[in-house]
Amino acid sequence: MNRFLSILVLLFAVSTALQAQEKQWSLHNCIQYAVENSPKVNKQKAQNSIYQQDYMLAMGRLLPSLNAGTNAYFNFGRGIDPETNTYTDINTFSNTYSVHSNLTIFDGFSNIYKIKMQQANKLAGKQQLEQAREMVAYDTMESFFNVLYYKRMVQLAQEQAEESANNMKQARRMEELGMKAKPDVAEMAAKEAADIYNLTRQKNLLTIGMILLKEKMNFPVEDELDITDQQTEELIVKSGETVAAIYETAKAINPGALSAESALKVQEMNRRAAIAGFSPVISMEAGLSSRYARYLDGDNRESFSEQLKNRRGSYVGFTLSVPLFTGFSKSTSYKRSKAQVIIAESEFQETLRALYSAIEQAVADMNGQADAYQQAVKQREAMETAHETNRRKYEEGLISPLELHTSANRVIEAKAEELNAELQYRLKARLVRYYKGESFVESL
Repeated sequence: MNRFLSILVLLFAVSTALQAQEKQWSLHNCIQYAVENSPKVNKQKAQNSIYQQDYMLAMGRLLPSLNAGTNAYFNFGRGIDPETNTYTDINTFSNTYSVHSNLTIFDGFSNIYKIKMQQANKLAGKQQLEQAREMVAYDTMESFFNVLYYKRMVQLAQEQAEESANNMKQARRMEELGMKAKPDVAEMAAKEAADIYNLTRQKNLLTIGMILLKEKMNFPVEDELDITDQQTEELIVKSGETVAAIYETAKAINPGALSAESALKVQEMNRRAAIAGFSPVISMEAGLSSRYARYLDGDNRESFSEQLKNRRGSYVGFTLSVPLFTGFSKSTSYKRSKAQVIIAESEFQETLRALYSAIEQAVADMNGQADAYQQAVKQREAMETAHETNRRKYEEGLISPLELHTSANRVIEAKAEELNAELQYRLKARLVRYYKGESFVESL
């Protein structure tokens, strides 16, 4: 029985390992892996943790502080008698205990503005994290589509090489029958060699594309990565929405725009806190203390507990601090904060302008690729028809091998252009939908 269970466990482990090795990575799998393992995303998460701690620190400034302390003194020779408070030559030991608290009552709302500043920092951090996730997803998607293109180009090059090999065999048979001359066979051999070279070149491009995809995903370079396109057929049409309409939606939800807006709010709160720094500060302090003392060379009149009880004292005090001159620290802080507000405002406007340009370019690219795809389909169909005609003509000896070679190359180029237009359209269409509010990460 134990042997049977061991065999089952072993078979299950082998099956799991084989499934892991044979796993095909869809676009969703690649994006999910890239986002979870991205150093940029993890770095932003750590930064957001710092924002949270800064917020807690700002909140803590509104709470009273509480401290406790104690000390011990040994006095040898002339000193003050702890019992009579007069000078004496008796050696003594004294010990004090205290608890005190401090609370800022008014500081010109400086701490309130600092809390709001840290709240804005936390919000900006969340938006920056979302932006980092989306950008990692988009970069991964772009590399994924590039690999899909190279994989398809390898397939086309393989088909073309196989067709050339078949044409070469046919040409040699026709040469043996006296239907083709040696120059024609040499042309076909050159065509076969060129197609084999193109196949090698496309495989190299695929390898490079896969390396770049692994880099975007932070995927182990030594591991195999087999991708598959699980996208259902997408209708390739031009967008009917205007750039202005998409922009109005994007500037209210786009993480980059929201992050820049939050950064502006951070600097505005910092400016208000700097203004509050000129305000007087009112604080309250309260404390409780007691003391114990004993003679090292004689008897003690009171016990430890009695002394702590009899010598216990408390106090409450208020402090008003008016900043008159601080070595230009407050004035320079205020002027610096004003400049930072101007910088943040400029960066916010630049972000919005860049967002509009990015949307405009994405819409233009998507519509352009839609037109290019429709034309590429027509061109590919025409080229395939013409190539079939040229192949029959070649078999009948009506055209040269060079003309057949040129015809075949045109078919490959037409298929490549159609594939490129399709993939580019899908990429740009996803980008446009992103600006309209559809996440790269969540929508998959």
